[in-house]
Amino acid sequence: MTIEAVEKRSSAKVWASVGKYAVLGLGVFLTLGPVVWTLITALTPTDPETNITSFGLAAFADVFTKIPVWLYTWNSALVTLLAAAGQMLTAAMAGYVFARFEFRAKKMLFVMILATMMVPMQVTIVPVFMLIRGMGLADTLLALILPAIPTAFGTFLMRQYFMGLPPELAEAAQIDGAGPWRVFFGVYLPLATPGLAIVGILAFNYHWNEFFRPLIMTISEQNFTLPLGLVTLQGNLGTGSVSTVLAGVVISMIPALLVFVFGQKPLREGLTAGAGK
Repeated sequence: MTIEAVEKRSSAKVWASVGKYAVLGLGVFLTLGPVVWTLITALTPTDPETNITSFGLAAFADVFTKIPVWLYTWNSALVTLLAAAGQMLTAAMAGYVFARFEFRAKKMLFVMILATMMVPMQVTIVPVFMLIRGMGLADTLLALILPAIPTAFGTFLMRQYFMGLPPELAEAAQIDGAGPWRVFFGVYLPLATPGLAIVGILAFNYHWNEFFRPLIMTISEQNFTLPLGLVTLQGNLGTGSVSTVLAGVVISMIPALLVFVFGQKPLREGLTAGAGK
């Protein structure tokens, strides 16, 4: 190989590396840019009277004086945790049944469950609201919790996870005298912990940031979740302080960020285990 060919190949590798890092840098900028701008704006509020910008936590303190942050946080935590726990339990049980039991119309029922993933929430929100109102649960936190418990994606995920576990475990447990419930809760459910972690983390992040359903299902301010309560910071016709609004957004991001930081290991292990199976 000539020197010119070696130089051309080396130059091509350099430009390929430059292009790769340029694309990655653009992706990082588009992803983290809004977050950095939000933090900077929240930490540099402008006094509406003097029009002087200062650095500090005044906007965060302003959030706690304008809205009942702790009440909205409690409502969001209660709804999110119960919905996530309900999804984990129902997804595990439904996925186990579809993976380990044979019954009539099993495939058709599973396809119908998966088909619900293609139906937008905006299509079903009216009949769900009518059912909730008929049950006397309108404008309550249960109106946000109960409809969120069934999960088609979680059922599919746990079914695939249970199908990857050896059926010999159930046979051995049955020989020892274990019934169906004991086989599920004592043998298979502990082995499905990584899959449950995926369902729980995804459910937490989704319902913590959910805005549409609380907007439709709740009317009283004492039942507002945090994302819905933060809207009141905008003021009449959006005349509120931008720094105060973004400070509220930063506060609402903290729980989801903590769940991601502490849950990324089980999430990664669950996805890796699921791919391996």
